[in-house]
Amino acid sequence: MKPYGEGASGESGADGPDGGQVGGRRPEDEPGTGVVAAFGRQLKLLRVRAGVERAEFGTRTGYSAATIAAFEQGRRIPAPRFIDRADEVLGAGGVLRALKEEVARAQYPAFFRDAARLEATAVALCVYANHAVPGLLQTPEYARAVFQMQRPLLDDEVIEQRLTARLARQDIYTRRPAPLLSFIIEEIALRRPIGGRSTLYGQLEQILLVGQNRNVEVQVMPVDREDHAGLGGPFNLIDTTQGQRIAYTKVQDDSRMYTGQEKVHELESRYGILRSQALTPRESLAFIEKLLGER
Repeated sequence: MKPYGEGASGESGADGPDGGQVGGRRPEDEPGTGVVAAFGRQLKLLRVRAGVERAEFGTRTGYSAATIAAFEQGRRIPAPRFIDRADEVLGAGGVLRALKEEVARAQYPAFFRDAARLEATAVALCVYANHAVPGLLQTPEYARAVFQMQRPLLDDEVIEQRLTARLARQDIYTRRPAPLLSFIIEEIALRRPIGGRSTLYGQLEQILLVGQNRNVEVQVMPVDREDHAGLGGPFNLIDTTQGQRIAYTKVQDDSRMYTGQEKVHELESRYGILRSQALTPRESLAFIEKLLGER
């Protein structure tokens, strides 16, 4: 993970004087490059050494020969369960498993990888969202619709990879000890029918379900509030296991992480004000139930 400093940028997707890449994609995101390609080459070498044909290897691991070829050529990111099984079938002695974490992180767009790493072990997380329901709360149908709306258009394979990665992040709800999770969501995001009305209602039901967890607080920011501390855009606060608080901001696929006390304190204060301006958690769940009744 890169070191973070006051105003230090995460992996930016902007094309500009800082050398970012057009369309939010860096070279390591391209098919056939980076850790995914390295894993694929290693996989093929081990398979050939074991004298196993692709079709047989696919049968023994539960995948088609075409999918195995895609893994070996770095065109598709393998799931962790495949890596475990492949290591076992090929007698790799942990060589493939050793790459599992790095390969899994490649499922995320480059600008989010450091944040995903921190989120996975966070002891507390605060999320302010104003355009769409936060990824940690999204249903598969809603998340797929969000990815399909991205511009420039994402390839179908990339959508599937990112959908898998986004849903995997929701393992945070089953972690023990349970992290404290706070979400503040703009009312308009809960009314916007991304993916259609049916998808939206399923999403609202999901929020109600998650909001019942004792370690989760969901608050709604009504559109009729005259005072609003979040006009600067969405942001997250991440509390690490080392007792550090990190702020994360993202706009137009350009992300930044802040560890400097001044900036972090500024966003901490902003989040506190937002919590006081939003509906309480109990009022918020009742509000979402009311939205469901409007169908």
